[in-house]
Amino acid sequence: MNTRSTPGFHGVIPPVVTPRSNDGAVDTGSLERLTKYLLDGGVSGLFVLGSSAEVSYLTNEERDLVVRTIVGVNAGQVPVVVGANEQTTARVIDEGRRLIDLGADAIVATSQFYAISDLRETEAHFRSLHAALDVPLLAYDVPVRTHFKLPLGLLVALARDGVLAGVKDSSGDDVSFRQLLLATRNIENFDVLTGHEVVVDGALLGGADGVVPGLGNVDPAGYAALYDASRRGDHTAAAREQDRLAEVFNIVYAPTPGRVSPGAAGLGAFKTALMLLGVIDTNVMSEPMVRLDEDETALIRTVLENTGLL
Repeated sequence: MNTRSTPGFHGVIPPVVTPRSNDGAVDTGSLERLTKYLLDGGVSGLFVLGSSAEVSYLTNEERDLVVRTIVGVNAGQVPVVVGANEQTTARVIDEGRRLIDLGADAIVATSQFYAISDLRETEAHFRSLHAALDVPLLAYDVPVRTHFKLPLGLLVALARDGVLAGVKDSSGDDVSFRQLLLATRNIENFDVLTGHEVVVDGALLGGADGVVPGLGNVDPAGYAALYDASRRGDHTAAAREQDRLAEVFNIVYAPTPGRVSPGAAGLGAFKTALMLLGVIDTNVMSEPMVRLDEDETALIRTVLENTGLL
């Protein structure tokens, strides 16, 4: 169980997907319904402009529209954590300041990417972001996109110095994740979030403060139930709910390999499920990604029916 005294970022914080209409524009009506659906599902926060939002495909105008829409619907109910996704320090600071003006309660940033960097520059990067941005800063450890795994020692040092308010771990390195939990257990005002979807019960048992699951867009109430069971020490109930969510996660295997890119498969499955649930209008993806077809949609419908969501 989590032993941290006053977690600031905890519980279920889904990375909100970005619905698009059939003409490719950001569908603000669907985004408003999705935000309400997540809040009604009992989430503890909203992670905006993350990987699941297709953030790298969004123009600055689209990013601003997404943040304004979600902040408006949320109206202060839960923290809004926003990704400032840019290649280098100065660009992240510029992006972060704009997002804070739009209502971000905290900023999430990766290490530099495209730039060929090293450990010293990565430390300077996060320290500069902390100095320039007047909201909590969380590190996003996602080496599949940055090609750089944030080292344990660096994260611990930045946590102890108050530079980072937390880490969203999507590294897939469960040994490193457990080591991070152990090394930061007694550091106040620092929270560790897992990006996992099917082993969340184990992560919470190990001391994680919360979860940022893409599948949480589809079943926020399920993840809220899993988190609540874990918090009250009912690990049998947590495992049972995790098992059901693992079955729901099978929607990501519906897209046909080769027809749909790896990046579009999971996000496309989430959007298709939300469309079938009546939360958003279409499963349109950002170009050049392709949307799931009728056969793939039928497979996802079957999973939703078998797991009680439809």
